[in-house]
Amino acid sequence: MATSPAMATTTSTTSTGSAREYRPYGLRQLTEIGARFGIPDELVESVAIAARVLPFRVNEYLLTELIDWSAVPDDPIFRLVFPRAEMLPAERRDELTALHRAGAPAPEWSPVVASIRDDLNPHPAGQITLNAPLATAERPGGIQHKYPETILFFPTAGQTCHAYCTFCFRWPQFVGPTEQRFGEREAGQLVDYLRRHPEVRDVLFTGGDPLMMKSSQLLGYIDALDEPGLEHIDTVRIGTKALTYWPDRVLTDPDADELLQGFERVAKRRRLVVVAHLTHPRELTTDKAIAAFRRVRATGALIHAQGALMRTINDESDLWCELWTRQGQLGVVPYYQFMERDTGPKDYFSVPLAEAVPIFRDAFSRLPGLLRTVRGPVMSAEPGKVVVDGIVDVGGRQAFALRFLQARRTEWLLRPFFAAFDPSATWLDQLKPLDGDRFFFEA
Repeated sequence: MATSPAMATTTSTTSTGSAREYRPYGLRQLTEIGARFGIPDELVESVAIAARVLPFRVNEYLLTELIDWSAVPDDPIFRLVFPRAEMLPAERRDELTALHRAGAPAPEWSPVVASIRDDLNPHPAGQITLNAPLATAERPGGIQHKYPETILFFPTAGQTCHAYCTFCFRWPQFVGPTEQRFGEREAGQLVDYLRRHPEVRDVLFTGGDPLMMKSSQLLGYIDALDEPGLEHIDTVRIGTKALTYWPDRVLTDPDADELLQGFERVAKRRRLVVVAHLTHPRELTTDKAIAAFRRVRATGALIHAQGALMRTINDESDLWCELWTRQGQLGVVPYYQFMERDTGPKDYFSVPLAEAVPIFRDAFSRLPGLLRTVRGPVMSAEPGKVVVDGIVDVGGRQAFALRFLQARRTEWLLRPFFAAFDPSATWLDQLKPLDGDRFFFEA
């Protein structure tokens, strides 16, 4: 029997010639990492302090193939995965530093850390209060339903990642109270909910990272969508960072072939879209990453890509132009450029809308037509996804021109509206209407 392109053997080896096994490195291994790569003691301390509050996890691929250690601490990939004390509120850093230098035991850290996390807006945009239809007093459940045609499903075993991004808006999924995390072990909740909601056409498996699960687990959830009464589901999406944080997941991991065979099977029945989270063009330069994207595409799955605009990491139009161009070369569809969400270390990473607009416009203007599928800069805010179309003059007044690309109410979609220009605003709730007391969606 002929071997399909997706199942063709792809070699992914370490320098010893053997397939690399995934091993996470966290706070306990920080001293080891520091000694191995020559990280200055003061920088190790900074990371150790931040890692008490924000999630920290890296792996061998990131450490040896993506980070430029000669450029640390300014290397963008280093900033992307190593949290630092300056990412935390300035007024709390001295308190955390004192605990660290005193070697304080965990009970002394706990109330301070919990207080800081509470102040970092752990669940933005109504994720629990508005998006979780099955929330109970005990936990938020495993489903978010913000837009009529789409639901997000959080399989419990996928609520971790091969490495954690320092800017991630889902950071409470990895640290903090477990009762406040989204997650569901069984596919039954998903199936029952979808049967009651025929308006849903699109199921997004998210996390964390669903590709952290064993292939049999993930495919079991997806195959459950073949049950009677779910014919209205025509699209399955999988949100992942694995293709650039651990490409061996689809190359040499023990169940990589099983996963790709499952993708082939699903792609014959429904539109299967892998949504890759890409932040910097360097992620798409290694042989492994390129092979991983090609192998996934060979199954018939589509790959769309989205990423966040972040100060000190990718706030240059040249980087975005290169990132989207490399995506096009791999057959990946550029999808969204997001603004940094109003949670976690937002004050460290946020770029003002007034700066984001020209960054996006300049990068977009240099793309060929087929890559102008990307939309941005986009705020995924409480009422919906709002794109900033530009900075315009309205009757002699500067204004942001805005539209909803997704909305809690369908009548809001694509309706143009204007906000008074504010050079420092980074988020929707910091904007004021150009005319009137409030925006139409606030009524």
